[in-house]
Amino acid sequence: MRPNAIAGAAGTVLAGTLVAGFLSAPAAGAAQAVPGGAAEAKGVKIAAEHAAKTGVQWQDCPADWGFQKPIQCGFVTVPVDYAKPNGRTIKIAVDRAKSTGTASERQGSLVYNPGGPGGSGLRFPTKVTTKNPLYVNIAKAYDFVGFDPRGVGHSAPISCVDPQEFVKAPKPDPVPSSEADKRAQRKLAKEYADGCFERSGDLLPYMTTTNTARDVDVVRAALGEKKLNYLGVSYGTYLGAVYGTLFPTHVRRMIVDSVVNPAQDNIWYKANLEQDIAFEGRFKDWEKWVAQHDDAFHLGTTQAKVHQNWEKLRASAKAKPIAGLVGPAELIGWFQKAAYYDSSWVPVAQTWSKYVAGDEKPLVQAAGPDMADKAGNIASENGNAVYTAVECADAKWPTSWNKWDRDNTRVDRQAPFMTWSNAWMNLPCATWKGPQYNPIEVTTHKGLPQTLIVQSDRDAATPYEGAVELHKRFRGSQLITEKGAGSHGVTGLVNPCINSKVDAYLLTGKLTGGSDVTCTPHATPVPPKATATK
Repeated sequence: MRPNAIAGAAGTVLAGTLVAGFLSAPAAGAAQAVPGGAAEAKGVKIAAEHAAKTGVQWQDCPADWGFQKPIQCGFVTVPVDYAKPNGRTIKIAVDRAKSTGTASERQGSLVYNPGGPGGSGLRFPTKVTTKNPLYVNIAKAYDFVGFDPRGVGHSAPISCVDPQEFVKAPKPDPVPSSEADKRAQRKLAKEYADGCFERSGDLLPYMTTTNTARDVDVVRAALGEKKLNYLGVSYGTYLGAVYGTLFPTHVRRMIVDSVVNPAQDNIWYKANLEQDIAFEGRFKDWEKWVAQHDDAFHLGTTQAKVHQNWEKLRASAKAKPIAGLVGPAELIGWFQKAAYYDSSWVPVAQTWSKYVAGDEKPLVQAAGPDMADKAGNIASENGNAVYTAVECADAKWPTSWNKWDRDNTRVDRQAPFMTWSNAWMNLPCATWKGPQYNPIEVTTHKGLPQTLIVQSDRDAATPYEGAVELHKRFRGSQLITEKGAGSHGVTGLVNPCINSKVDAYLLTGKLTGGSDVTCTPHATPVPPKATATK
């Protein structure tokens, strides 16, 4: 899941969307069967056999990709429509850093997806080249392989709106004050959905998680691997769950970290509502931590006082956007990072503290757009487009505005921090012009090996229940729970209890510590001695 605070054309941050008038989905948006019949199964087999023969033509990465030697780059050709494997194709961008160990230590390729939908995995090999200590052991055994999923980055990128328009600020306040505000947001969401169809309509029917899973299998074959070693985080866990369901005998080792609940009725409308509630809880965790360090930040001595100051900041920015650029939507986008990652606790608090002390520049730079960063703006717009396209295509969404309004009004009463911004971001799915399929039934089929599931129990982006649900569905899996923690993406954090078990699984295939494991939380962030003065 990917509410990573990117302000979109619908005037929201990345985690929800909405539309105009009483919503009625066009005929093309009606639910269809799971995109995975016999024709597609045959098609992926043909594509994988071809990829195994051609391989990847590895070479130095293009200069504008930003990856230096020894990282290598290449492409893997996949069908747009797996039911027509000899029809139109696109190229999936891949890169790798070769294993650092001996030939006898090497166990193959480890393929990574960071989430989204819409996230690029191409930075994964840098964990090898920068000698990241958490990955030193497994880097001896595996080539680290990243890729841009279909529609992302260098893999036939899609777009829904001009990138410079996409990042313009300030956006409208996502929290509606009137029915007129709701109508305006609904209009923006419908315009966004229409823009996706106009700019990328030829790919929208094929922008599904099942097709991305098929692409992963073709990449596996192109790498010369009989079986896949996979690490997926956030949405990457759902991609892994779908892959494991479709290709159980092609899995060697699989780790899923911070898990999307794969239940069919959870994808994706319900998932976003549940996410809103989880974000509220984690935001309060951060506010409590800020209060505990009032000597550093001077933002309130209790969670209630910190929250009161947040509401004050939000109201002030609504009345007069900071530097004419940062209003409530941009603030939510920036502050959301604190609820997402513990690594953002100090930076977000420091930036806010400096603003209160009279220095607004850090907040404007952090939360406002950089119109000069055209490459970054293109990437942001593309990521949002893919997020929308995949979530809208993966499942049938409600078309009744009354349902959206009723559900989000109800959730907003207990979780006001994220609810409406998330709703507006996802609302284009209510008037989506591409087909909307039924989610795949994630389950264990014969041949699926034991998988490793890692999750913190206060994760906001992917609530803990998702890990429990996948654990039930993937028989023989092991669930590692980081108790009392909430940072999203656990395997990338320093926690010896978890790190050692991840290493052991990838290096030996063994799940250590019993059927399920509970680990104490990683270290809580500690602020610098002095970040602002009263």
